[in-house]
Amino acid sequence: SDMTPRGYDIDMAQLIGKKLGVKVELVPVTAPNRIAYLQTNKADITISSLGKTAERAKVVDFSLAYAPFFDAVFGTKKVKATSFAELNGKTISVTRGSMQDQELEQLAPGAVVKRFEDNNSTLSAFLAGHVQMFATGTTVAAALQKMNPSLDMELKVILANAPCYVAMPKGESTLLAKINMIIREARADGTIDKFSQTWLGAPAGQLPD
Repeated sequence: SDMTPRGYDIDMAQLIGKKLGVKVELVPVTAPNRIAYLQTNKADITISSLGKTAERAKVVDFSLAYAPFFDAVFGTKKVKATSFAELNGKTISVTRGSMQDQELEQLAPGAVVKRFEDNNSTLSAFLAGHVQMFATGTTVAAALQKMNPSLDMELKVILANAPCYVAMPKGESTLLAKINMIIREARADGTIDKFSQTWLGAPAGQLPD
């Protein structure tokens, strides 16, 4: 509301900065360049609803999970799709390079996937009627519904439970250990649950390492 970035990831970044005793500089990224910014030293760590995959783990190191996150396909109520098979032939927008992009490719190869460079474009394609459905995190969909209460939209198929992790360049073992300690303490003292309750409407619960 005051043009200052807010959210779960922002709160997590500020907590880590405070615990490390450093000033936080927020660097906006998109799904395709989140890893590249680490590799080219444009950012020291990435806190951007990033899921952990074997492919990504080859080039970056991951912290403990700091947030819950479910990937799903959403669409209008008139479109029938309650299984991966029923996604065949249907148009779905997704953000290029995201976890949802990879999951759709694996789980719904028969879907007609339209890829966009950022979340706003992915959502706009659905809102404009260019696609029947869109794939994103449930938190993003919840925010969209909150901003558009009359929007005809419902969850169709859950793609995955994909918690969020902090990523950093390979070899930063000291930094990784410090961030893991901060996350572990934030889990234990209720800070993580507080962030989750504020931004997702429910406690984070048991998060994987």
